[in-house]
Amino acid sequence: MEKLSEKEKGLIRDSWESLGKNKVPHGIVMFTRLFELDPALLTLFSYSTNCGDAPECLSSPEFLEHVTKVMLVIDAAVSHLDDLHTLEDFLSNLGRKHQAVGVKTQSFTVVGESLLYMLQSSLGPAYTTPLRQAWLNMYSIVVSAMTRGWAKNGEHKSN
Repeated sequence: MEKLSEKEKGLIRDSWESLGKNKVPHGIVMFTRLFELDPALLTLFSYSTNCGDAPECLSSPEFLEHVTKVMLVIDAAVSHLDDLHTLEDFLSNLGRKHQAVGVKTQSFTVVGESLLYMLQSSLGPAYTTPLRQAWLNMYSIVVSAMTRGWAKNGEHKSN
């Protein structure tokens, strides 16, 4: 598993902390962007309430619970920057779950773009090129672990 530099870890921690304790609104920004980039991903979210379009989906209690979980995964990664390898089993299992519900590995790229968009929108001028690169590096580590689990769940190469 790749490692992050101490500088990258500091940039990630500081930027994540600056988003505040209530990260769900930032998650909404991220998922709003995700659905703008790839509206077909809406079909993966079938809840008791109709998730036919982004506004309906984003206001669904079930979807908000999913947003909370995603933000907690990011929190876990940021909290474990010194030992990301300890999250390997968790992230691999998360990849398996995503494969089981029909997520394709190319969607991980769109999620990454949406994460960077959210950070840029939320941090404004504090969003610098080195910060962007640090987040990209961390995200690639997380996605690598998730992809290993995704592949173990039946499909052994990216689509």
